[in-house]
Order: sequence, then C-alpha cells, then structure tokens
Amino acid sequence: MISFGPPRVPRRPSLTPMIDVVFLLLVFFMLAARFGHDLSLPMLTGGTPSAYDGPPRLVAITGDGVALNGRALPLGALADALGPLMETPEDIVVLRPAEGVPLARLIEVSDTLAAAGLGRLMVVE
Repeated sequence: MISFGPPRVPRRPSLTPMIDVVFLLLVFFMLAARFGHDLSLPMLTGGTPSAYDGPPRLVAITGDGVALNGRALPLGALADALGPLMETPEDIVVLRPAEGVPLARLIEVSDTLAAAGLGRLMVVE
C-alpha cells in the first residue's frame, strides 16, 4: 500500500495580494477623479462659461505661410492684422495648423505672436 504521509491541516488563503489589488484600485480611482474635476473647473469655482462674442481671430498655419480668417498674410504682418480684431492683448487668438505642418512652424508662429504681446493662444485641430 502507498503512504502519502500524515494529512496536512488546510491553510487559509493569504489576504496580502487582495489588499495590494484593492490599494492599486484605490490609487487609480483617486487619480481618475482628480482629472475629472479639471474639466468642469468653471462650475466648481462658481463661474459660468461665457459665450464668445468678439470678431473671429482664426490663424490658419500652412507650410509656406499663414492666413488670418481665410486671408493669406506674411508672418511679419500677422500681428498688425490682428490689432483691429482685438479689444485687449489678452484676447484669445486661435491657431489652426494644417495637416502635416511641422511643430517647428507652429512654434515659430506662436513665438512671433508672443513677441508682439499676444500671449493667449489656443491651438485647435
């Protein structure tokens, strides 16, 4: 007859791996919840988002030039052309690079506008 030795006492499963998983899930959801607050910041501070009512200031950036509201301009004349469209230098200027435009071109345009005192730039696709 085959003998397998004395029977063992059954062990309870370890809770350490389960505690690790719960801790990681807790950290994940805490971080995810913080990112959600950033999207609705005006609502949290009591402010309401306002509708844009100024003249259009859309700067299309291509590989060989820029266009303000559909009108082609040299890069050096862009800041002067934006002047009549802006009430204050803190007004937002929207930059829209064309597909395939290198990042260096976008930085060149934004640096030119920043040098002219226009610092609030928004890049859209």
